Amino acid sequence: QVQLVESGGGLVQPGGSLRLSCAASGSIFSIDTMNWYRQAPGKQRELVASITGGGSTKYEDSVKGRFTISRDNAKNTVYLQMNSLQPEDTAVYYCNVRLRSSLVGPLYEYWGQGTQAIVSS
Repeated sequence: QVQLVESGGGLVQPGGSLRLSCAASGSIFSIDTMNWYRQAPGKQRELVASITGGGSTKYEDSVKGRFTISRDNAKNTVYLQMNSLQPEDTAVYYCNVRLRSSLVGPLYEYWGQGTQAIVSS
């Protein structure tokens, strides 16, 4: 069994920053890609940023230059540093992790519970 625990959401003014964290625990042999998604009210969930096991990153166009995804493999944790936040960044942010629980086991996908980020003056 694997659990993902997110933290770091909250209320921030436009132009402010938030740092999200997502820690994975449980039956983990190796973690492949770690992702952050978000879902704004009335909209579909979208991929915001991803980081591979080798550290390669990708970003959704609207967050490039403002958000930074990183990971600490020793802690099985992925982070999302969000700077220059705007009202349109308001959403529930979900971490998504693809991992193996054994050397030859399949990749499984897990989701965090979500953390709310509200950008408002």
